[in-house]
Amino acid sequence: MIQYMKELGMELKEIREVLDSEDLRQIESILIRKREQTVRNIGHLKIQRDAIDRAIESIERYHKSPSCGTITLEYIPARRIYSMQTSINFYDHDIDTYEVILKQLKTSLLDHDIPPVYYCNAGTILDRENFLQEKFDSHKIFVFVDDHFPLIQNTEIIENNMYACIYLDDFDAEQAYGRKLLEHCREQHYAVAGDCICELLTEFNVFDCQKRSMFLRLQVPIYFQK
Repeated sequence: MIQYMKELGMELKEIREVLDSEDLRQIESILIRKREQTVRNIGHLKIQRDAIDRAIESIERYHKSPSCGTITLEYIPARRIYSMQTSINFYDHDIDTYEVILKQLKTSLLDHDIPPVYYCNAGTILDRENFLQEKFDSHKIFVFVDDHFPLIQNTEIIENNMYACIYLDDFDAEQAYGRKLLEHCREQHYAVAGDCICELLTEFNVFDCQKRSMFLRLQVPIYFQK
């Protein structure tokens, strides 16, 4: 009986209390609590599993990505994001200000008990009209999330599409690369179908605290004009 109760997740202290009380209702009460705890643990493990998958995918993509300045045409599946509007334009400030805003987003998530595993693979969004006019004015920052995200009702979906993409490793060069991407779309007669996304693919500055090792992908959804 003790082994059976241990397999159900009961601790030795709880088992002793149950055996001393000889009360089936107490067993039921403990098991109900254990079931709720198990459900929560399963939820956390699913979030952790998905975070591990995203981290592996990010590293693999980093290894297989083209060199800086390369423009590609890629199909990107639908993605879910949690975003925050800001009062400042990211393009008017340096990376230090961007980090401050990102920390504000992290703090907002922490206030809702969101696991820290969602804090990687962040990005910003430049709306379509501003992109077409080469007006770099962005007030939206986001992190990618999954279907297990606790605030799922506050998320939005970036639809699957063909994307014109350009890769870069310098935060300060984003505007120049954005113009290059727009020029390429015009040359190829691609019609811009939506907002331009700047996605932080990966960052390995943990290997060198004196240098930021960022790798970014600018991407804009397109469709082919007849």
